[in-house]
Amino acid sequence: MKLLLEIEWEVSKMIEILPDTHGNMLAIRGRGKLTGRDYEELLIPSLEAIIKEHRKARLLFHMDADFSGWDIDAAWNYANFGFRHKGDFEKVAAVCGPKWVHWGMKLKSYFVDGEVKAFPCEEASQALDWINS
Repeated sequence: MKLLLEIEWEVSKMIEILPDTHGNMLAIRGRGKLTGRDYEELLIPSLEAIIKEHRKARLLFHMDADFSGWDIDAAWNYANFGFRHKGDFEKVAAVCGPKWVHWGMKLKSYFVDGEVKAFPCEEASQALDWINS
């Protein structure tokens, strides 16, 4: 039974930390539908470690073509973490993703003290340059 649960977790894990991650910048790739568990076990601990060490975080979120959003637990974790750490982000960039994510980034800019920007897929390298500048 335990093995089956571990296999299910590996299959449902929809966030991957990218090799571009360094210093206070966390680069992630999201695919499919993100779950609360993705946030609880990978994204939030990674961001909290960066904030603890560097005081401010930069987040680059690259969405694969099959990215379809968040389940309710992931959305709650995302909102709750964001409100608690409103002043702890220097920059947040979203790359690719559906149009509604780009609209959501405009809304997010009201809830984060740092800069927030959305980039189309063809500007992925510019997004990386911007988040590192």
